[in-house]
Amino acid sequence: MLPSRQNDTLSKMFYRFMRWWMRRNFKEINIQPFEPMPGHSILLLTNHFSWWDGFFANYAAFNNLKRRLFIMMQHDHFVNHWYFKYLGAFSMKKESREMLESLSYSANLLNNPENLVAIFPQGELCSNHITHIHIEKGIERLIKQIKGPCQIVYQCTLIDYFESLKPRAYMHHFDCGVAGEVPFEELKQRVNDFHQQALKNQVNIEH
Repeated sequence: MLPSRQNDTLSKMFYRFMRWWMRRNFKEINIQPFEPMPGHSILLLTNHFSWWDGFFANYAAFNNLKRRLFIMMQHDHFVNHWYFKYLGAFSMKKESREMLESLSYSANLLNNPENLVAIFPQGELCSNHITHIHIEKGIERLIKQIKGPCQIVYQCTLIDYFESLKPRAYMHHFDCGVAGEVPFEELKQRVNDFHQQALKNQVNIEH
């Protein structure tokens, strides 16, 4: 497992660049209203449908959730983009002992209420149009190791174009409860209920 070497100054500089870059590529980036719990770290579970997903998590962490971002990356992607370690990324190698180290590392980060750890629970890229979110078993192991107060938030990012040549990104956030207080099967159900709700909300989104 390769840990993060996050540098706050570089992270803030990158965020400014990323915000400019995303606004050049998207007609709109819209975060639906959401208030995180004060005094809680955030485990951010987000749908994974594009190359942009880590940047969406970064955008939400700075703009709405107001936490210091860390993000779990697949080991091969992390090695190819090693510079992300200075921006909060750390590696995870599936089906290995290193995966357990990554989960413990994530839990330790989440013991600090100033932190947010973003994870893609599906474990792979899936279509933006799917109606069910599969959640890997490792998420349960991670949650059991968190000792501090931690809010679990599901982020569903959906894309629409409407009248523009450029896409519009809409981020829907939902409170899934506090780590340790929600059984894993119930958490999976809540994520999928919220995902279904986001799809319904998107149909009536203002633009």
